[in-house]
Amino acid sequence: MPEGPVSGPTTLQVLRSLETGPRGLTEDEAAARLARHGPNVPPTRRGVSWPRRFVRGLRDPFTAVLFCLGLVSAGTAAWGTASVITVLVAVSCALRATGEHRADRAMTALRGLVPTTATVLRRPTPDERAMPDERAMPDERAMPDERVIPDERAIPAPRELPAEELVPGDIIRLAAGDVIPADVRVLTATALFVNEAPLTGESSPTGKDPWTPSGAVGGPAEPRPAPHLCFQGSNVTAGSGTAVVTATGRHTRFATTYTAPEAVFGGGRGRRRRRGWAQGRGQGLRPRAFDRSVHGISWILVRFMLLTPPLVLVADAALRGRGLDTLPFAVAVAVGLTPEMLPVVVTACLARGAARLARSHGVIVRRLPALHDLGAMDVLCVDKTGTLTQDRPAVDRSLDTAGRDAPEALHWAAVNAWWTLQLADPPTPDALDEAILTAPESPDGPAPSYCYDDYDGIAALPFDPVRRLATAVVARPGAPLGVHTLVVKGAVGNVLELCALPDEERARLQALASHHAAEGLRVLAVATADRPARSRRDAPRPAWSPADVRGLDFTGFVTFRDAPDPAAGPALRALADRGVTVKILTGDHPVTAARVCRDLGVGPPLAPDAIRTAADIDALPPTDTAALAELAHRTTVFAGCTPEHKARVVAALRAHGHTTGFLGDGVNDLPALHAADVGLAPHGAVPVAREAADVVLPQHTTTTPSAAGNASDVSSDDSSGASVGGLATIDHAVAAGRSSGTNIAMYLRVTLSSNLGNVIAMLTAGLLLPFLPMLPAQVLVQNLCFDAAQLAFAHERPDPTALRRPVTLRPRAFLRLITGFGVLNAVADLATFAVLALAAPGPTGTEDESLFHAGWFTENLLTQALAMLLLRGTAYATTAPRRKMTPVARAAMVLAAAGILLPLSPLGPPLGMTPLPPLYYALLTLVLTLYAATLTTVVQLRNKASVARGSGGSGRGGPR
Repeated sequence: MPEGPVSGPTTLQVLRSLETGPRGLTEDEAAARLARHGPNVPPTRRGVSWPRRFVRGLRDPFTAVLFCLGLVSAGTAAWGTASVITVLVAVSCALRATGEHRADRAMTALRGLVPTTATVLRRPTPDERAMPDERAMPDERAMPDERVIPDERAIPAPRELPAEELVPGDIIRLAAGDVIPADVRVLTATALFVNEAPLTGESSPTGKDPWTPSGAVGGPAEPRPAPHLCFQGSNVTAGSGTAVVTATGRHTRFATTYTAPEAVFGGGRGRRRRRGWAQGRGQGLRPRAFDRSVHGISWILVRFMLLTPPLVLVADAALRGRGLDTLPFAVAVAVGLTPEMLPVVVTACLARGAARLARSHGVIVRRLPALHDLGAMDVLCVDKTGTLTQDRPAVDRSLDTAGRDAPEALHWAAVNAWWTLQLADPPTPDALDEAILTAPESPDGPAPSYCYDDYDGIAALPFDPVRRLATAVVARPGAPLGVHTLVVKGAVGNVLELCALPDEERARLQALASHHAAEGLRVLAVATADRPARSRRDAPRPAWSPADVRGLDFTGFVTFRDAPDPAAGPALRALADRGVTVKILTGDHPVTAARVCRDLGVGPPLAPDAIRTAADIDALPPTDTAALAELAHRTTVFAGCTPEHKARVVAALRAHGHTTGFLGDGVNDLPALHAADVGLAPHGAVPVAREAADVVLPQHTTTTPSAAGNASDVSSDDSSGASVGGLATIDHAVAAGRSSGTNIAMYLRVTLSSNLGNVIAMLTAGLLLPFLPMLPAQVLVQNLCFDAAQLAFAHERPDPTALRRPVTLRPRAFLRLITGFGVLNAVADLATFAVLALAAPGPTGTEDESLFHAGWFTENLLTQALAMLLLRGTAYATTAPRRKMTPVARAAMVLAAAGILLPLSPLGPPLGMTPLPPLYYALLTLVLTLYAATLTTVVQLRNKASVARGSGGSGRGGPR
């Protein structure tokens, strides 16, 4: 091997610095180091107790507004109102704390399902500790005087230990299927390949070898680890080896990435921002979709509430000469504008949707507002490796020398894979071998395993990472006596060099392989050759060497593609049907990413400018988010991305009005998970990615046939049915988010417009009447009846057609909507004054205060019941049979009955109300009929305008 300049410490130097050797530590040494360094566990967020979550609920803007109203009510001695508000605040905080606490318990149980162990070499006796110069590796490239034969008296004993008991200096054994339990440095390797996709996003396994003087050393800030280093979180896909543990626990690269991703990936920011990454919420990031909507609507309510009491006091003082005795009424009007049940209904809608997802589909919603953000999401960015694909290759085609489909190449490749595994010592399974052995020889044929018994394995030369090929020697059925067959598969260039081919033919075959590689496929070459059988007199199995592998007959190619997740294609198409644009952010090559899109059937064929690389992102200034957002709009695939690139794209889309989600499973996805409005992680993600995500998808879930066919049916509690992949549940999660968001939007639409109409009517009546239009106790009872009926929205099931677009809560749109419908509601209230003037005794109809209060109380509840039914629009055209009443319809009927019966009941006189004359009910029926007709017309016109906007291709909309 050519010599080169030493670019890092040698293996001997590393072993000396760790005070260890290739035979490992003693138990006493390991115990002392465990006490000094602590257990080898990844960092996790400190659990938040239920009481602390309860107190945090008071910071919710809706809850804070209501709590302030309670304090004002208590300051004005309105103890009934203050008590009711206090109870509602407590209920809202308890619901939210319980839902998030339940999600945390589910995450804790999920972490306990995957215990990790490691095979560790430990010396049994503490008194046989070798001197540092005795610890050199036998094959270490050191000076002769540094080489010493290890002490044979201290034979290490391999044992299986929990990964948390590993300490720096431990020697571990690695084999196919092992998860790398800590940061390690490779000491010995036999065809060792490691999947580092959770760290780098690269789907192809990386070959690992011991350090050599010409090897490069990769620091922790490099996106591509060095070939002699393995990091916690990756896993061995093939081969075997030994390694020394260099870092554990919070000192691993895995832990460093979790606590400060920007320090690892080059995003250097301040301490405040780093703390935000570790907490799962970037302090400097734009507020998430739910927070933006809630804050906007809350400020609208605050402005109205601050404006209403002074207006009432000034108007009554100027026109009626009243003083501070109207202060309780002014406060009651402000309370009447604010829906007291708002925090309860919002939390109940989100908690109910999250509970349905967990029960029916196994989805864990770790942050309740994330369910709303899922419903509002219009762009989903996904990592390719581990989310859209299965982290393993699959056979694509078997080709002959002319590039035509032919089974011979796959057949001989399977023979090679089978016997190299059977005869190798130790066997070193490879992902490509597994794909070959499980692939059918024809699209509808069986796997090729049926032919293995027909061959007699003679010898095997396992895969050599230098020669890049593997060889099996077999006796094939029907071969002449004394003839053995060499079966070789490996890298195209290496196999072609060993074939007896003219230069022109070799160049043609190389070009054919390059053509398929350019389409995003991995290509293996297969060749065979007959050789005279060797005698077995000297050994049970004759010795074959690499020198015997030459003069081969080329057979053909086997091409491989990344095996897509079976649920990925349908899930992505379902998201596209729901108006969610999918963008792929991957560290892989652009050609590989484009191939995955084609295999999954993601949209129409990609245009050349729909695939961009990290270089295109780097060409834009970091501060020019508008240019990056415009580039992202035109791009479907960003390839060759580092974690910082992914986070930049997600942040740019959010900054320009998109509600953006990100689906990722690796450490390299952490910055993007934090930058998104809602972060999603599959069940198989690394633990740190699951901790950072707002929503965790299941590995497998069961759905009912109806739920499988209709993702909007998120309320099904039946857990029987077919099993589907976790990625398929994204559609169910989006549908659940839109269902909850639609219910919240409809509640706000109905409640705020009705309340605003009542406030306008009360202010007008207060200026026209010689008495208060409604007593504070009557305002409180009316609000309680109406708000209690609004709880039905948390149980309503929207029509599937209402879930086809993102559901956003836009404060300005809400302000326009509630103003228009509020004025219409106020007109109906004022028309009731004329009805009372005609129906009530006396010259003006206002002489009897209790009669006036009863009439207006009844009319208010009846119009609010109509608003519950009519303002919902087409979003609740239920698919249930008409004979079955929906929860909202039942609640509206109960509300209407309360409005009619309460003045007639024994509770009427204590509340200041008397029975109404029959003429009033007849005239009120006419007013309500006109109100319902007008309201229906306005709703229909608005729905048509909304549909016209939605058909314009914006992809955004939904109830506002």
